[in-house]
This record gives sequence, C-alpha cells and structure tokens, in this order.
Amino acid sequence: MHMSTQRIRTIYTISLVILDAFLVAVAFVLAYQLRVMVDWPEPLANSVPLSAYTGLLVVQVISIVVALFFYRQYYIPRAVSRVDQFYYVFAAVSIGTLVSVAMATFLFKSDKVILDYPRAMIIYAWVLTIVLLVIGRVAHQILRSVLRNRGWGKDRVIVVGTGDMAQVVVQRILRSPYLGYELLGVVNGAQGVTEIAGVPVLGTPEDLPTLIEELGLDEVIIAMPEKGHRETVRVISYCERGRVSIKIFPDVFQFVTSQASIDELGGLPLLSVRDYALRGYLLIFKRLMDVLGAAIGLVFLSPLMMLIAVAIKFESPGPVFFVQERMGLDAKPFRMIKFRSMRRDAERHGPGWTTDNDPRQTRLGTFIRKIEADELPNLINVLLGEMSLVGPRPEQAHYVEQFRQTVPRYMDRHQEKGGMTGWAQVNGLRGDTSIAERTKYDLWYMENWSILLDIKIILRTMWQIVERKSRKQPLPESLQEIRPSDNTSLSSQD
Repeated sequence: MHMSTQRIRTIYTISLVILDAFLVAVAFVLAYQLRVMVDWPEPLANSVPLSAYTGLLVVQVISIVVALFFYRQYYIPRAVSRVDQFYYVFAAVSIGTLVSVAMATFLFKSDKVILDYPRAMIIYAWVLTIVLLVIGRVAHQILRSVLRNRGWGKDRVIVVGTGDMAQVVVQRILRSPYLGYELLGVVNGAQGVTEIAGVPVLGTPEDLPTLIEELGLDEVIIAMPEKGHRETVRVISYCERGRVSIKIFPDVFQFVTSQASIDELGGLPLLSVRDYALRGYLLIFKRLMDVLGAAIGLVFLSPLMMLIAVAIKFESPGPVFFVQERMGLDAKPFRMIKFRSMRRDAERHGPGWTTDNDPRQTRLGTFIRKIEADELPNLINVLLGEMSLVGPRPEQAHYVEQFRQTVPRYMDRHQEKGGMTGWAQVNGLRGDTSIAERTKYDLWYMENWSILLDIKIILRTMWQIVERKSRKQPLPESLQEIRPSDNTSLSSQD
C-alpha cells in the first residue's frame, strides 16, 4: 500500500520526538546511577530513591523537548548540518536543565523537605543528554536516508529552468540521493530541447497545472535566475493551481539581501545589505581564530609537512614550494604558498587549467591534491595575515581582471581576505565549476558571516577530507567549452 509523503514525514517527526524523550529519560537515570556510584564532589549524605525523582524526570523530558521544538528541531530538513544540530541540541538541553533545576527548587517536595537535586547529577544529566541526543539524531538521520533510498518518503519533483543553473540543480539532485528527491523531469521553454543532463523535458511552464495533477508532484523547483522576477512570478502562478511546494533558486540580489535589515534616512526606509558597524568588532575574533588555528596547525602538522617536502624533493627535480601571486583583501596582491604538485616546467607555456588526471601533475602531486595536503603551507599565509582560514578562494590577477568584467559583483569577494577553504568549496564548487556560481556562494558567505559559520565550514572541510570525497559538482556540458571570459575558470595549480 502506497503511503503519502506527508504521512511518512509525520511518522518521522513523531518518531523523533519519542526518541528524544526516551533518550532524555535514559540520560537522567544514568546520571542518577553515576551520582550514587561516584562520590564526587563529596559522598551523598542521604540516598534518595530514584522513584522520588519521577516528577523531576517528567519535567526535564518535557522542558527539553519543548526547547527543541522552539529551536525548530522537529522540522526535518533534507540535509542536516551536524554543527548546527549540535549547537541547537546544546542550547535546548541547557535551557531544559535550567528549567528542571528551578522546578526542583520550587515544586518538588518530599515530607515538607525540598527534594535535593545534586549538582553532580545535574552535570551528569546535562552532558549525557547532549551526547545521547546527538547520537540518537544521527542514527535517526541515517535510518531516514536508508528508507528514502528504498523509496519511503521521497518527494516527486520537477525542475523548471532553461539555462545552466537548471542543469546544475538537476545534476545536484541526481548526485545527492540523500536529499530524498525523485526527479521526474524538467519543464523547459526552449525550442528543440528534449532532455537536460539525461532527464527528459516534460513540457513548458504552461503545462505545469496538468503535470502537477497527472504526476502527483510534491514539489517544484524553479531554477531560472537569469529570467528575472517577472518570469518567476508567472511560473509560480501556474503552480498555485495545485497543492505543491515551490522552491526558487535565488539570484544575486536575493543572495546578498538574505540577512538585510531595515534602516532609515530621515524617515525614508533604506535596505541595509552590509553594516560594518555591527560586525567590525567581531572581526577581531576571526583574526584571533586565524592566528590560533594557523599556529596550532603548523605545530601539529609539521611532521607531515616535512615528510611531504622530502617526498617532493625525491620524486621530481624542482622546488618544494609553489609560490604564486594571488589577489587578496582589497584586491591587493600577495604571494600564496603551496606544495608543488606539478612538474617544474608545467607552466612553461603560461598559466593553464588544472583538471582531473592532469598530465602535468606528478604522482605524489595527484595524491596530495586529493587529500588537499598541497594547501597546508597556506597556514603560513594565514599566520602572516595575508589569508584567513575561511573565505573566498583567491585567484590570479589576470583571471580576476577577466571575471570582474563578466561576473556580477565579482570584486566584492575582495572585501574579505581570501581563505584556505570557503562556503563554495564545502558545497562542492571547487575545481572545474562555474565562477559565477562560486561567486554567489562567496557573496552569501560574506553577508551571513559569523564565527559559528566559520567553525561549521572548517569542520565540514575536515570531514570531507577524511571521507576523501567532497561532493564535487561537475560543469554542465554546455559550459565545458566556455573560457574564463564566460564566467568559468579552472584555477591554475588550485
């Protein structure tokens, strides 16, 4: 019997609530047992039976689940950031624990004596609840992915678009089964186009009402930023005739105003896209994180870097380091340091594109590029203040000059320091991918920057290296012959 996607989502949500409540209760019981067994910070004067804490346990379960609800942790997204998940679990458990402590003080009494909630038990319960909830939610996420791969809870979707962005969205869906989409086709207004990236074209935007009804669609993704807002609104009007979710890939303006605030000029409203006064002092913490991260990285990774340097020297003639001028903060040039991954004469005919299986790469170079160890000397640039741990990847000057003429707001990237990794890179936009799309991700990062976002990007980068598979987004077929002046670049030795 076929079960509707909405019903399956409801089951997922209810099961997650039950799992969270159960794990909070388990953590509370374990905390009680630990306090009884461990004489810290001092032996218990009076041993209170577990049954006396029943009311407190119920309050703790309810308060933590309610806190998770207010943090929108029972809205199940398609892709879950483990960093965000840990942050919200940490916050919800902390609030729930404080509520429980307050309840223990004012509500729960036994024979007119206030029920004791030992400090050590509070700490045990707090830590164990965070650990168990994170583990439980990861397990729940894995189970959802397994069920989606078997067809449970997949959303039937079509993509509306005529250009390169539609191809990128289609390929991302096809390469990301964990998102839970069943891609049925593409709606395309171009003449003579029968398929996009192997997915059949089902008709034009005018056919959407019929397609929604006949295919039983759950979602429509509109990926046509090049067509403008008026055309997007027209497509939405076709979708509104059926019960279907609508998602839109944003254009550059929508990217940069996603966190905009309202200011005023003598009563006239102004849209504040960037307010340096609000974030200036926080940049001190970003620089502090860069210095500490680079210093710690250079100390702990020095044996590995020494080993790579010796191996490069033994494998091929030439210098250990590859030093190249890049454009950094305020478009000022600096010399970026990397381990050499190519033959010494790789650029004898001028800068070239680095591609997969590039014949100019040495065998060792191919390996260290795969695990991204060739970029470890960038830590020196970070320590010197020329780069940051996180930021837009810096490009060579002659490429920057080309991109600034064709990519909207490309030079805005240089209002931040270049980074060893960035928001575009952890989302698969590295190597042979569109510079225009990378720029959109870089602009989003700049407008939404925070210390937490930097930490998330660093952790995701490390995780992708460990997995040895960054979700690389290939260039659409129609773009593979386009050169830098057409918004696409493969960075030499990058």
